[in-house]
Amino acid sequence: MKKIKFNIEYVLKDKNGELKLLFNLNKLGNFLLNWGIKTPQIWPFGFWANSMKTHNLITNTGMAGVASRINGNGAEAVFNYVAIGIGTTAANVVDTTLESEITTGGGARTTATCTRVTTDVANDTAQMSKTFSITATFAVTESGVLNAAAAGVLLNRNVFSAINVVNGDSLTLTHKFDID
Repeated sequence: MKKIKFNIEYVLKDKNGELKLLFNLNKLGNFLLNWGIKTPQIWPFGFWANSMKTHNLITNTGMAGVASRINGNGAEAVFNYVAIGIGTTAANVVDTTLESEITTGGGARTTATCTRVTTDVANDTAQMSKTFSITATFAVTESGVLNAAAAGVLLNRNVFSAINVVNGDSLTLTHKFDID
């Protein structure tokens, strides 16, 4: 199972642009979440901060898609779409979609801003960033990067402690894929 540590950051702001606190799971909270056990957002399982950083799981189809993009032996499109959802089942390498992707209320899958940034050496990290302008109420619990506006290949899936968003909030996701 290929997990990339702390490569996704979530930032939530209210309608006035003020930061809202997000719960970050610690090792115990992540361990329980990986086993499908939901924990309350209290001290023994994590802490509150201005942003949430989480681990990421690269899917089997995502690894095959990256291999195709590297050597041109395949037809995978560029991975430049970001999706969020309300699914809570633990991420698995065989996932091909989000469990319950949001398609309304400002949370629909959309094209990310894609750049290369430096982690270890110049331009070694692919970065996808998107701000969702929320017009409904959701408990966002999953995200992923895909290569199409509908269906497509799921590069990664991340399941996390709920980010409760309401009408007027903006939720920014930044996915980083460091090539090591």
